Amino acid sequence: MGISFFKYQGTGNDFIILDNRDGMLDLSTAQVAQWCHRRFGVGADGLMLLETVPGFDFGMTYYNADGAPSTMCGNGGRCLVQFAHHQGIRAKSYRFLAVDGPHQAYIDERDWVHLEMKNVSGWQTMDNAFVLHTGSPHYVAPAQGDLAQMDVAAAGRAIRNSPAFLAEGINVNFVAPQGEALFVRTYERGVEAETYSCGTGVTAAALAHALPTWGQQIRQIQTLGGPLQVRFNRTSDQDFSDIWLSGPAQFVFQGTINFSAA
Repeated sequence: MGISFFKYQGTGNDFIILDNRDGMLDLSTAQVAQWCHRRFGVGADGLMLLETVPGFDFGMTYYNADGAPSTMCGNGGRCLVQFAHHQGIRAKSYRFLAVDGPHQAYIDERDWVHLEMKNVSGWQTMDNAFVLHTGSPHYVAPAQGDLAQMDVAAAGRAIRNSPAFLAEGINVNFVAPQGEALFVRTYERGVEAETYSCGTGVTAAALAHALPTWGQQIRQIQTLGGPLQVRFNRTSDQDFSDIWLSGPAQFVFQGTINFSAA
């Protein structure tokens, strides 16, 4: 049995998207992992389903590349908004439901997708790093040395698999100033590798830079896959609201996949 799939990417963070508004798809962990595999499948950092949810324009279900259902994906959410638009769901402002609750989004005249993230309350410090939750858990640390030359996969894997984070996993971000912007590289749990970009990760990095230790509100972000923007209000030492993640989200290609593949 063949079903149509669509490939989208947001600053190099790439996703397989399936239209499940009829509710007929029932995916196994093995299927999702195989389809996301870059040698034996389509290849992607994750897989998403566009779903029907009463009271919303659509619903979002997200799976990591390892096939496991996961927490919120910021770039994935932006790509799904663009996909919904391309599938004929048209709105000046979208409202959709994800695993972490309702989100709003809109598409501007540049074709950038702007996604409202969840409010963030509370953070922890570990050595010179911050740990905070922006829809997914993130560890944010200043890079030691030249971030462009850093072995992010090795350093991120070591932190993600350390005793403090081994059970639940964590996404690990290394940051460095780059002119007026912040350069961010991310090791993602569930992908278990560095990705070209991570939406919840750059959001965490931008918020961390507004905290007391660093104290800089840098909102222009550069990733390996391209530029993103994060804007927000800091309402107290512990709280952030009106958080928006913005950037391009683009269609790559479409095809047919063998649904029986396991």
